[in-house]
Amino acid sequence: MLTALLKGVKEQKWFRLFDKVFAERNLWAAVQQVASKKGAAGVDHVTVEQFVQQLPENVRNLSEGLRNGTYQPQAIKRVYIPKPGTTESRPLGIPTVRDRVVQTAVLNVVEPIFERDFAEHSYGFRPGRGCKDALRRVDELLKQGYVHVVDADLKGYFDTIPHDLLMQRLETKIADGSVLKLIESFLKANILEAMTEWTPEAGAPQGAVLSPLLSNIYLDPLDHLLAARGYEMVRYADDFVILCRTAEDAQEALEVVRMWTTNQKLTLHPTKTQIVNSTEEGFAFLGYLFKGQTRTPRKKSVQKLKEALRKKTRRSSGESLKAIISDINQTLRGWFAYFQHSKPPWIFVDLDSQIRVRLRSILRKRSGRKGRGRGLDHHRWPNRFFVDQGLYHLTTAHALAVQSCFR
Repeated sequence: MLTALLKGVKEQKWFRLFDKVFAERNLWAAVQQVASKKGAAGVDHVTVEQFVQQLPENVRNLSEGLRNGTYQPQAIKRVYIPKPGTTESRPLGIPTVRDRVVQTAVLNVVEPIFERDFAEHSYGFRPGRGCKDALRRVDELLKQGYVHVVDADLKGYFDTIPHDLLMQRLETKIADGSVLKLIESFLKANILEAMTEWTPEAGAPQGAVLSPLLSNIYLDPLDHLLAARGYEMVRYADDFVILCRTAEDAQEALEVVRMWTTNQKLTLHPTKTQIVNSTEEGFAFLGYLFKGQTRTPRKKSVQKLKEALRKKTRRSSGESLKAIISDINQTLRGWFAYFQHSKPPWIFVDLDSQIRVRLRSILRKRSGRKGRGRGLDHHRWPNRFFVDQGLYHLTTAHALAVQSCFR
């Protein structure tokens, strides 16, 4: 894509992009990308499966609508999902499948233009990068003595990105008015919440395909500003930390961030943004809690896992023990894949014990006994029993992971 786009670049501005957006080849690729992620239906109630059933016609209609200017985004359905470990909820925007396809087609064209100039310390929603890369960089800096940390929190970032300033960012590299107009139409698409429909004045809704890229584009100047001043920043989308050698450097870095965010109409959370000494108070980043030489899952991360396991191990479950274990194994493997680098490994021992208690409680109820699995139940169904049933053992998995690191 970048090779094709190079034909339309002049003085670092990119022209003739819109024909790449509505090209049927790009739209077909976009459908495959959307279909692979599945996702819920939008306000038109059309599912991914239904959209694919009439694929040639749908792709042709989208291409023609974009080409002749009749295409308009539909409203975005807003739902709220709970934040694990809190009583709060997070707004999520669900565009229709057709709009997700078009946004993906735009992403395929626009992302290569901006991606090549993004800062090295930005890890969120970028090709070939992820959470583990960001966590690895934090760990490296802590070991090098960068223990004074600016733990920053942007209040309602995705919902407060100013449209006018964001469009100015886009215009620094994109000179194709049709593409800019299309992106702006997505930003200003109506929001349908319950029975109320309204037009947003700011923000890029979480859940929309383009929002992660747009959020990175808006924060990119901050990335380069801090890098130019010698600060070690690690950012994953709107979640970032700045690691410094001294408390004074950390205070100066925070003032730079505070001034920049104010000028860019963003708000630092007054209570969640703080400067900490990682060897004393510790700080949370991307699900982990860093403190001194320890690196463990934060309480919210553990709580989220426990809630998922609780739903899958109800004593009233009618499924066989084998089926229950198979189901929770999927959850455990996914969770461990992310948190396997925790140290010390006490968290895995504790979780293994709690999981077996819940499974013993199921078996206890089925044998006509009341209450939780305890006491003699450890002899009726010893730990080895669950190993033989195929239960995924976090402690063993961690031991094997540690061994493989030294081979």
